[in-house]
Amino acid sequence: MKRILVTGGAGFIGSHLCERLLKEGNEVISLDNYFTGSKKNIIHLLDNPYFEVVRHDITEPYYAEVDEVYNLACPASPIHYQHDPIKTIKTSVVGATNMLGLAKRIDAKILQASTSEVYGDPHIHPQPETYWGNVNPIGLRSCYDEGKRCAESLFINYHKQNDVRIKIIRIFNTYGTRMNTNDGRVISNFIVQALKGQDITIYGKGNQTRSFQYVDDLVEGMIRMMNTNDSVTGPINIGNPGEFSILELAEKIIKMTNSSSKIVFEPLPEDDPMQRKPDISLAKKTLNNWEPKVSLEEGLKKVITYFDEELKSI
Repeated sequence: MKRILVTGGAGFIGSHLCERLLKEGNEVISLDNYFTGSKKNIIHLLDNPYFEVVRHDITEPYYAEVDEVYNLACPASPIHYQHDPIKTIKTSVVGATNMLGLAKRIDAKILQASTSEVYGDPHIHPQPETYWGNVNPIGLRSCYDEGKRCAESLFINYHKQNDVRIKIIRIFNTYGTRMNTNDGRVISNFIVQALKGQDITIYGKGNQTRSFQYVDDLVEGMIRMMNTNDSVTGPINIGNPGEFSILELAEKIIKMTNSSSKIVFEPLPEDDPMQRKPDISLAKKTLNNWEPKVSLEEGLKKVITYFDEELKSI
């Protein structure tokens, strides 16, 4: 049994990770300030005697004796991370510093949940880990993009300077049950609009592409990354290379929900990437042939059912 700290443990991804780590027989501490996380996401885990819940903001130091740290704490959808951009940067940078300091003191392994947003609006497609990205450092999205880029630098330098055992993964668009209905991300937006029979809003012409990964595939990749030997630091892309245009996604969701929704087009937001697709050859090679198992259609069915039940309970 390992003692594992998950920052952002009550969030959409963090709650799935906590659930999986407990199933594998570990002791888990969920650390969350509940800005975007919710107790509802972890309420089914509270009866487990090996699960501990702490309300804490990682911009403040935290002390615990653990074997591993998964650092997931940070709002990840534009509607949330642009709400308080300074706080978003602090969560990524000061939070990473605090968690790395903890890992250094207690000699714990630590994994950073970085993001495909470090590639910005990419000039290389698909995006390999060697690509440095095309990010606007003063744009609307920079509080998240640059915060995560700085966090990666902190992780690498704590490793080089202090021998901290680090792992960095770059997460591509992920969806699944327990997403917020007001998440602001494309899959949750489209499904909620379709279920309500509202117009589905596409920003731009809808020809921009994304790759969508189901949360279970991500959690599997994270755990495999944490279990690699200490020479593997990353960054490693964790995403689904299936590529779909936003218009294709909207049409698929309308069909799957039998919705009467119409598609409407709005201007594209500033710095919205036109393409996003992971090169996952490094993940396959390094993480025991890891690759996504859940197809978009299969994942969407689960999320449509989830949101349908959520909307009925509101």
